[in-house]
Amino acid sequence: MRAVIAEDSVLLRVGLIKVLEMGGFQVAAEAGDAEGLLAAVAEHRPELALIDVRMPPGFTDEGVRAAMEIRRRWPGTPVVLLSQYVEERYAADLLSANTSGVGYLLKQRVADVADFVAAVRRVADGGTALDPQVVAQLLLRRDSDPLARLTPREREVLGLMAEGRSNAGIAQALVVSESAVAKHINNIFAKLDLPVVDADHRRVLAVLRFLGASRD
Repeated sequence: MRAVIAEDSVLLRVGLIKVLEMGGFQVAAEAGDAEGLLAAVAEHRPELALIDVRMPPGFTDEGVRAAMEIRRRWPGTPVVLLSQYVEERYAADLLSANTSGVGYLLKQRVADVADFVAAVRRVADGGTALDPQVVAQLLLRRDSDPLARLTPREREVLGLMAEGRSNAGIAQALVVSESAVAKHINNIFAKLDLPVVDADHRRVLAVLRFLGASRD
């Protein structure tokens, strides 16, 4: 599975290359800025783009804009944003258009190689990966919206859904049965007044509702 990395710190870029290679990825190209990233994606058409949020020249949101441009030019290309700090709006910007094959992780997650590789591979396989700290911060903003209807356990389940966990993964994290998780998810769908469509689509709608509330 080919990957492209965009990170202006040479030291971190080398570390990311090693981590991805340990996880079975082939790093096809690396870049230090958004322009180099777009050129690398155009040339190699990777199965994953790992992108720093802040890159030259402005060190603001160049990585986010590049990620969205990649999704526009080459739809379906999995992208993972890496950030030094929790910046919810960037996660919401990227995920609001499509939750398939997208992720937002803090750079500190790289230190836990197994978890980081698992999250990145989940995105490469078409899933989502949202950093637990981002999820935790979003959960603090739930007081005046429909998400306030959820019980603490349902909020935990929705947070894990936003991280990209499967029902089995949620059950393992909460030490409950998969049937209990399914019941919680159905309760979430009902309390958020989501339309009766296929389960995967309702799951995406629930995560979008969760993320969208961070913009209010």
